[in-house]
Amino acid sequence: MDATKNEPTALKSGTTAQRKSEREFVVTRTINGPARLVFEAWTRPELFSRWWIPKGSGMSLLSCELDARVGGKYRLVIQFGDSKPMEFFGQYLEVTPPSRLVWTNEEANEPGAVTTATFEEKAGKTLVVVHDLYPSKEALDAAIASGATSGLPEQLQQLEDLLVSLGASAQPS
Repeated sequence: MDATKNEPTALKSGTTAQRKSEREFVVTRTINGPARLVFEAWTRPELFSRWWIPKGSGMSLLSCELDARVGGKYRLVIQFGDSKPMEFFGQYLEVTPPSRLVWTNEEANEPGAVTTATFEEKAGKTLVVVHDLYPSKEALDAAIASGATSGLPEQLQQLEDLLVSLGASAQPS
């Protein structure tokens, strides 16, 4: 995926990834499942921990704390192989079930991207849009170069697989 261009890149999974501006990166995918369950999978640790880490990444989620309310915090501890665990954390700025989440990404005492995830349901499927606004062009360039923006397509496929395993499409709200 060449996410350095401003053209959407369609991926095999039905996911698109696009650099929208110098500071914005957007990933979209339609998930087979209702927005209510998609939202829960983003906000309930016991569900989130089952899909968030891309299986092909070689990483493990050691700890997952989510307090999905305005002003609430999240904390994830991730380990790659035998390396030292890394901590990712931030704060929820907006929580509007089941349609919108906004949170900060704080890493190494530097401001990170602000992420907005929206969930729009149509006919039992949910359009997921994940919009990252980075503090600078250089921060987004670094995220793309490090591969930090490349995992979401696999993660969203894993989210859909989780919903299927839960029988999401057969469950009425």
